[in-house]
Parts: sequence; C-alpha cells; structure tokens
Amino acid sequence: MAKEHVESEELQRVDSTFRNGSITAIGVVVGFSLGFLSRWSALPGEWTHSDLVSVALITLGLSLQVKALADLLLISSLQLKWYNRSVRFFLTGLILVGLGVVLAVFADLVGLRGIVLQG
Repeated sequence: MAKEHVESEELQRVDSTFRNGSITAIGVVVGFSLGFLSRWSALPGEWTHSDLVSVALITLGLSLQVKALADLLLISSLQLKWYNRSVRFFLTGLILVGLGVVLAVFADLVGLRGIVLQG
C-alpha cells in the first residue's frame, strides 16, 4: 500500500502553466536579489566583518535561488517531486538572503560598522 502511494506521488505532475508562473515569480525575485547585492556592493566605504557575514548569507541564498530557477527550467520539474524540491531550494535561498539583508541593516543601526577590515 505504501509503495503504491510513493509511485503515484512520483507520477503526479504539475501543470506547465503553473510551473511557468513559478518560474516567472522566482526569476523576478532572483533579479531583485542580484540587484540588491550589486547595488550594495558598489556603495563607497570600508567593509566590516558584519558586512562579510551578510554578503556570505546573501551569496549563498542567491546561489540556492539560481539553482531553483535552473532546476525549474528542466522538463523533469513537471514532476511534483522535483517541483517541490526546487521550491524548497528557492524558499531556503530567500530566507538566507532576507537574513543577510536584515543583518546588514541591523549592523548599520547598532553601529557595528566601526570594526573596519584592514586590507
């Protein structure tokens, strides 16, 4: 009985129209995330340790978002199992980017920018 449930779950498919909407939404968010990172990195000033942690979180999150987008472009993402996996990658990446942005803003508000990296 359990094996039949697993097999039927693997055969479930996502409608291509629904997947295309997901691709569009994820693509827009990836674009905003890349734009934020690009704009933030171009700001003048010294980099601090808190900036490096924020950049690491944002970069890792962006990597997961781009992986999710690339996976959704594959035909295999029409299978519910692969579609859900891609969405989990995207949501994890979105959370990491959000944490990186919140950390950067928090560091600016609290004044952690005083610890400048010597380079």
